[in-house]
Amino acid sequence: MYRYVIKRLLLMIPVVLGVSFVIFSILAMVPGDPASMILGAGVTQEEVDQLNHELGYDRPFLVRYFSYLYDAIFHFDFGTSYATRQEVFPEVMAKAPISFAIAMNAIIFAGVVGIPIGVLSAVKQYSLLDTIPTFIALFLAAAPAFWVGMLLMILFSLKLGWLPTGGVETWKGYVLPMLALGLMYAAQQLRFTRSSMLETIRQDYIRTARAKGAAERTVIWKHAMKNALMPVITIIGVNFGGLLGGAIVTETLFSIPGLGTYIVNGIKQKDVPVVMAGTMCLAVMFAGIMLCVDLLYAFVDPRIKAKYSGRRG
Repeated sequence: MYRYVIKRLLLMIPVVLGVSFVIFSILAMVPGDPASMILGAGVTQEEVDQLNHELGYDRPFLVRYFSYLYDAIFHFDFGTSYATRQEVFPEVMAKAPISFAIAMNAIIFAGVVGIPIGVLSAVKQYSLLDTIPTFIALFLAAAPAFWVGMLLMILFSLKLGWLPTGGVETWKGYVLPMLALGLMYAAQQLRFTRSSMLETIRQDYIRTARAKGAAERTVIWKHAMKNALMPVITIIGVNFGGLLGGAIVTETLFSIPGLGTYIVNGIKQKDVPVVMAGTMCLAVMFAGIMLCVDLLYAFVDPRIKAKYSGRRG
């Protein structure tokens, strides 16, 4: 298993580097230069050129990219914000936990709600316990998180007054963003779990277990559940990436000072260090979660454990 862990860790490196290169390339193609934005109007072209030189923007693209990468990796220096003139790394480290908490709470909520109902829906196929959850899941899966968030805000904040409309000063501030994201992904988890479970319970070994007189609860939870969850575990990791992206929308809607809002403001202001540091942090979080999912998958799937432990089944 150690070889498997090391392999997955090494695969994280090209993912993060690839994201950094793509984002850096896109930002390099954006019209304008940082000196003009920093100095504003009423300055001479010589002053603009001098500041661009100090920032290194008169150097070739690849030189700037590798210089940025070197400083980020070995010195944790992600630059200084053009707008606030403050170092971006402490800002990112302060805001990242907020976005991570929203995404993690949403994925836990989606799993706790979607997986059990998906299993129940598959076991009770074509009954009301299948039809009603499937219909609701189709509706929620098609609904944008922004629209769901607005409805939740109107109901629970403006009408009932149970939850705040924004901010994360208390735990209540996390509830609406979590639901806005989690409901949509719970619907996806439900549908995917149902599909995987239906495919599993139609396998020959499930029929054999039933023919031998095994109790239905044992057949479902001991034999079918473990194999049905394998593809579900994979989709959880993929969904986490979507949740991090969705957090940008929900943070803007609920006025949450997280990483998503930080990146959006950086894009509006063409603040390259802010956007680069924010997106690289998101890439690291996503790669880390995918690593955890891969390890969980290896724990569940005996074929992977056998392959990397030198045993053969």
